[in-house]
Amino acid sequence: MATTTAADRAAVVAAIRAGDRFLLTTHENPDGDALGSLLALHRALVALGKDSVMFLGSEAPLPGEYGFLDFAELQRTLPADTSERVLLAVDCANESRIGADAPILDRVPSTINIDHHHDNSRFGDVNLVDAEASSTGEVLRDLFHELGAKLTPELAEPLYVGLVTDTGRFQYSNTTPKALRLAAELVEAGADVQRVFQGVYESIQFAKLKLLARALERAQVHAGGALVVSYLLRDDFVQVGAVEPYSEGIIDTLRAVEGAEMAALIREPPRGGSAARRISLRASRDELDVSAIARKSGGGGHPQAAGFSSDDSIEEITAFLVQSFSEARP
Repeated sequence: MATTTAADRAAVVAAIRAGDRFLLTTHENPDGDALGSLLALHRALVALGKDSVMFLGSEAPLPGEYGFLDFAELQRTLPADTSERVLLAVDCANESRIGADAPILDRVPSTINIDHHHDNSRFGDVNLVDAEASSTGEVLRDLFHELGAKLTPELAEPLYVGLVTDTGRFQYSNTTPKALRLAAELVEAGADVQRVFQGVYESIQFAKLKLLARALERAQVHAGGALVVSYLLRDDFVQVGAVEPYSEGIIDTLRAVEGAEMAALIREPPRGGSAARRISLRASRDELDVSAIARKSGGGGHPQAAGFSSDDSIEEITAFLVQSFSEARP
């Protein structure tokens, strides 16, 4: 398990203080922690007088539930001076999670890796990986304190988004006392709890509900009900008018099935991609590490939330999941 040290933190602080121009990115198909961390770090660097550019290479739109956050400055193409900017990757467990733009690591002078995934590959020249943190947002809050970045409402709200989504609204096992104290600090600093809740959880697109209906219709149970598996086809996205980010959160509904210890959602990206299918995994028990299952197929993540990609058929992936679940089950 990757653990942070005082030396790691000091190295990242020194690297940020020494740099003038930064290129910020996060993993493909970004979630709330990825986007909140990206935006908060960008604003903190600007406040510190740095030249910061946020970048996501995929053409896929951002998940609609985070539309209330201001990403007007987000760039979808690399800036002309990429080779002169320090790359700052947040919430990326490994370089492949940057997606098709992972080769940018070879174009930049150095890379800073800030994350909280326990299986982080430490691909940066300097790395700050705190596997005990609830979210990358929590790691950043500590970093901002070291850098002297004032916790303004503009920083507090995206950090709160990352915290609230990665802890499952403070219901997952990573909801530590420190995470709850951080939530209070962020609210005191100006994070609008109601605005975040309405934006993330009460602004569901109708097409997303239709997509959820298809996943629920296809859901099957295995291992006596302990494993729930469903899938979404490329045609499903087209027929209901959905884009890939609309599939975010569907797996949490599958995980909520009575008796389920693990849930899996297999989906075909509507725009294609480097692999035919993407698989999300969620665990309902602390004893089950789904990231270990994901790593068997080149993926990774958290013990209770992970994923991988595969060119295998849905039937083959399902068989792999059933076998791997049986072997990993305590």
